[in-house]
Amino acid sequence: MIPTHTTRSSSATGAAIRRIAAFSDGETGGNPAGVWIGAQLPPEAEMQQLACEVGFSETVFAAPHANGEGWRVRYFSPETEVPFCGHATIALGAALAREYGDGVYALTLNRAAITVEGRREPAAKGELTGAALQSPPTHSRPADPKLVVDTLALFGYREADLDPRLPPAFAHAGADHLVIGLASRALLAAMHYELDAGRALMAAHGLCTIVLAWAETPQLFHTRNPFAVGGVYEDPATGAGTAALAGYLRDLGWPHGGAIDVVQGEDMGMRSHLHAGIPAAPGSSIRVSGTARRL
Repeated sequence: MIPTHTTRSSSATGAAIRRIAAFSDGETGGNPAGVWIGAQLPPEAEMQQLACEVGFSETVFAAPHANGEGWRVRYFSPETEVPFCGHATIALGAALAREYGDGVYALTLNRAAITVEGRREPAAKGELTGAALQSPPTHSRPADPKLVVDTLALFGYREADLDPRLPPAFAHAGADHLVIGLASRALLAAMHYELDAGRALMAAHGLCTIVLAWAETPQLFHTRNPFAVGGVYEDPATGAGTAALAGYLRDLGWPHGGAIDVVQGEDMGMRSHLHAGIPAAPGSSIRVSGTARRL
């Protein structure tokens, strides 16, 4: 459920927090993110407190560099800072386009430098903004067998429930994810787990999310992304997870044809749509795009 409490300003600068749903399915769905834009970033403790008060899976904080070249960006979940968040980056791109005009914006993260593009789009109802991010470099490797066993037990899945074409893998695109390919849409819909157990498992292995994926076609995936380590049961749209999935598919030699579409959030009643462009060069950045709507 989207929190309905009023927007609060940061005491450090007076900047208000915008609420934007990223990767929306037209004028519905998407993953809500808080977006803070100000002259300089607030203290870390204040950013963490604001993210907790907003209550979304992530709130992004952005301030311009002193030399005017690009933006310094940090991401906070209600419980912890994360190195990269795709849907919050898309929300930030939409906010920057609305405030400063269409264009490509350079972002400096804690561990990487990326870009986000924002473009305003007329809509019959409300306002939609298109946005696209270029992820950090990607890499993947087979998942540790013990981690796979523990993850299947967490969700109540069996080895027979896995899609043999998508072997479990550790995948990185600015943050670390575990990719688990499932054999049917019904198995994906049946996902359930205990939040505390999921938090412990993910924290022990340094995972940002677990990407549960079902391939309807080679170019169309349905996913669910538990984010227990951030105190969130599930995200309705996960740009970082989608970038990691796309990079993994490239490493795997999957017949993606240069791009995949991802449907996420359906089982939450918040259908979201993500598009990932996959260049041929191994390890190169993934372009993840979608629309964003103001809440």
